[in-house]
Parts: sequence; C-alpha cells; structure tokens
Amino acid sequence: MPGISRRTVLRTVAVAGAAAAASPLLTACSDSSGGGDVTNAGKKQAPWPAYKAPAGAQPDLAPTEAGVQAGYTRYPSDLATAVKRTPGDGSTIKVMSVTFGTPPKAAAQNQYWKAVEKALGIKVEYTVIPQADYQKKMATVMAGDADALPDIINMFSGYTLPREQQFVQTRAQDLTPYLSGDAVADYPNLAGIPTHAWRDMGRIGGQIYGIPLERPVTGSTLWVNQGMFEDAGMKDGWTDEDFAAVAKKATHGKTYALGAAVGSNFCNGVHSAAHHAPQGWAVDKNGAFHANYTDERYRQAVAYQVQLRKNGSYHPDATSLSSPDLNTLFLNGTVGSMQNGFGAYTTLYPDTKGLLTPAPALPYAVDGTPGGHVAARRSFGYTILKKAKKERIQMLLRVLDYLASPFGTKEWELMQFGVEGVHFNRAKDGSPERTKLGEVENITNLPFRYLAEGPQVLFVPGRPEAVRALHAWQQKVVPVTIRDASFGLVSRTLVAQGATLRALMDDAVTAVIAGRSGMSDLDAAVKKWRSRGGDKIAEELAKEHAANS
Repeated sequence: MPGISRRTVLRTVAVAGAAAAASPLLTACSDSSGGGDVTNAGKKQAPWPAYKAPAGAQPDLAPTEAGVQAGYTRYPSDLATAVKRTPGDGSTIKVMSVTFGTPPKAAAQNQYWKAVEKALGIKVEYTVIPQADYQKKMATVMAGDADALPDIINMFSGYTLPREQQFVQTRAQDLTPYLSGDAVADYPNLAGIPTHAWRDMGRIGGQIYGIPLERPVTGSTLWVNQGMFEDAGMKDGWTDEDFAAVAKKATHGKTYALGAAVGSNFCNGVHSAAHHAPQGWAVDKNGAFHANYTDERYRQAVAYQVQLRKNGSYHPDATSLSSPDLNTLFLNGTVGSMQNGFGAYTTLYPDTKGLLTPAPALPYAVDGTPGGHVAARRSFGYTILKKAKKERIQMLLRVLDYLASPFGTKEWELMQFGVEGVHFNRAKDGSPERTKLGEVENITNLPFRYLAEGPQVLFVPGRPEAVRALHAWQQKVVPVTIRDASFGLVSRTLVAQGATLRALMDDAVTAVIAGRSGMSDLDAAVKKWRSRGGDKIAEELAKEHAANS
C-alpha cells in the first residue's frame, strides 16, 4: 500500500475545515459591560449586496436554485480575466487568518507568495494562526489596541469568540456604504458571491460588516470507503437497520466501519440528520424556535448510536482521536468512514488514489421516512476590515475582489495553483497538476482562501467520474438537507452562555454513546440546558427571526 504522508493528512483536514469536530460559531452580542446594541430586531435592515453572476466558464453539469453545485468534468481551455487592473496601491497590508496547513516559507523564499503580491500590487504581511490556537489568539487580538489590528481579519466560523459581534461593530469598518445593494457593483467578484452566503453570515445592528466565505448547502457528510461498504451491503435506499448491519459486517479484527474524532459526538450530525432531528434549531410556522436537544428524534438518534457502539462498529478511540489521526486511519483502511465537511472531496479524491475510493454516503431511512442530511452554514466564516480612510477601504476591497475571482479565470488559477511551470504543470486534459514545489507553496499553507473566495464549484482535476458522482449525489441529498434556522441571527444568551451550554450537551451525548451513562442522564442534561439558558435562547432567536423575515 502506498505511504501516507503527514502533509497529505493535513491537506485533507485543511480543505474540509473544522466540520467534523469543531462546534458551530455561536453569534456574539453586547451586554451590560458596554458597547452598542448589535441585535437586529427593531433596526432598519441594510439590503444585501445585489447579486450578479460572475464571469467564468460554463459548467458541464448545471447547478440548481436549491443548491446543487455547478460541475466541471474538464478544466476550461480558455481562461477568462476577472480583474481588469492591478487592485493594490503598492502599500503593505497586514492580514490574519486561520490555517489548517503547515507554516509557509517566508515571503522572501516563497515564489507563490511573491507571485500573489505582484498580481495584487501590494506587499502582504501574513499572520497564519493554526486552527488549534485560533480561539486563544483571537481573544488576545480582540482585547488589544485597535490601532494594532491587521488590515484584514478572517473571522473563522469554527469557534465561539467572546462578544464577537460587539468587537466587529466597534473595531471593524462598516461596509454597508461600499457593498449594500448596487454599491457592490464596484467589486464584480464580490457581487458574484450568492445572497445565501451573506444571509447566513448575518447583519450586525442591521448593517453589513463582513464578506462571507461561500460554501455549498451540503454540510457534514459521512465519507465512506466505497469498496468496504459496498462489500458489506451498502445500497441506495438503505434503512437504519441496513446501516447497522453493514457497519457490523464491515467491522472485523482491527478494522472498524465507523471512525469518529474528538468533538463529533460519534458523528452525531450524520445520524441526527438521518433521523430528521433539527440541526441546531428549527423554527415552526408560528415563528417559535425549537432546539435539537428537545426533539424526540434527536434522542432516538443518540439511542441508535448507542446500539452501533454496542455492536462494536466504532473505533475504540472514537472519543480521543484528533481529526488528522482519524484521517490517517481512514486513508490506511483502519476505519471505513468518517464525518467531515462536504468540501473534503477536493483532497480526498487525490489523496486516496491508489488506496481506496471515497464516496459520500446517502442518508439512511428511519421508520419508512427518507433520511435527512446536515445543511451547512453557507458562510464558512467572514472577513472584516480594520477601520481606515475611504481610499484605503476601497483598495482593500479591490484586493478581496481579486481573491474572490471565480473558477475558470486566470486569477482563480493563480490563487489555487500558483505559477505554471513553477507550482504546477498541465496534464494531458489541460488541468493543473502540482509540482513538488506546489505541494509546499500553495493556498493551503498560505491560506488566501480564508480572506475571500469565489463561489464553490464541483471540480476534481483529472477525475471527471468523481465530479459526475458528486453532482448526482447532491441531486439526491440537497432536497433533504436540514438547515439550522439560527444561521445569521443574534442571541444575547447564546453569546453569554453558548459555549458552556454546548459543552454541557456535548459531554452528555458523548458519555451516553460511549456507555459511561444512560439515556436518563441525557434527559437530565436537556432539562439543565433548558433551565440554564436554552429556553431563553429560543425566545431571543424568535425575535431576531421576526425582524429578519
């Protein structure tokens, strides 16, 4: 079997983001300690940027309004130009973002870095924060001197940040005059970011403060070793009973059908969605909010996972494995599945070549009802700008507009693959193939993608069959995605107590599935969650929803 490098593991985790393990971003808000009112209820709502489809290559597989992505089975032969002039003014800008890769080489020795700076017309001082250190580092930055802030900051969606929206409203530039409505036309690639991404990012005090990183509607996905699962009986239209039988059959010796990482609650997102439990929060026709924890279907999903664990189908270290370690076990065949973001496909297919064939599993049916799938937050974080003079803000927005160039353009190719002949060469079909240097100097290790990025599309270099399979899978799954109704909304209690309440329930669910406690303990935890703030959050979200509807 071919070897698996640490770089391969980190690269796969990088593109997937924190979907497998990190808790979703809990929107922040001001409180009695000071600051403005960041809630949206009772405020005049700034219009979202006027969407205009960006220039780019015509897809081979058509997208849908519901969320099936455009698919490209071949790389465009003629790349369009997305930016007419160099956006920068020759100055130096400081940027900061999360990273899932390895530390980049210094700018002076990094040809990718130099090429991007030349294209942008600026010097870039880039602070990259490892995902594990992001929350601590951001807390320090947010508490520091306003003048010391970087010009561009990535607000990553993987963690709870104390009083996040209060910080943004106080320290960041209000972008409403520059981006709201038709004003965004000055930045055509930012205008090409779909409205659903802005909506899931949300407003602060009725205004627009960030630029979202758009993501597909299909979220946390069960990625399986297709050969292993098919040999064990996986099929279209399978039921929860079928899934349990397949998982049990595929588990033998030191091979386990089901892998899980720390924080994923034994891949609870996949199973609770299959049981059609709310994914976070649901809203009924009367505008009332209901949490997943209080739903009987969520309880049933946990009980189902208990049985999977009793059957021996989970890897025994499911409560302690890191995401990179789990990814290694998947690549070497020790585990047959793992929950990860749908975007993991862009590295899973090339990284598993010669090892196995990855595939996104279809959700199983429960009690005769087709299973649901987790709908992602359509904004994988967002980008804010340090307050500055109008001319400076306009220049920074031009830079971000360049970074947001769509697939099928020269600018996209530079950002994604670097310089031809240096970081990549052309395959026979014209698609980029990374060189050894391109495996080190790239957008993963120097993550410009987390500052701004064009609309996501389906494309795997040299793998048209993978693109067709993913497009067909989305056609089946998008109609049954379950969206968290709290996306883009603000709750004071969620800010003040959200992290604590989430930890309470994560610990309770993990303990029950692991066999350390029983279902009655889960029921007790839900009661505690409600009394300590859960019911109050529901009330606040309902008010925000009414204001944004």
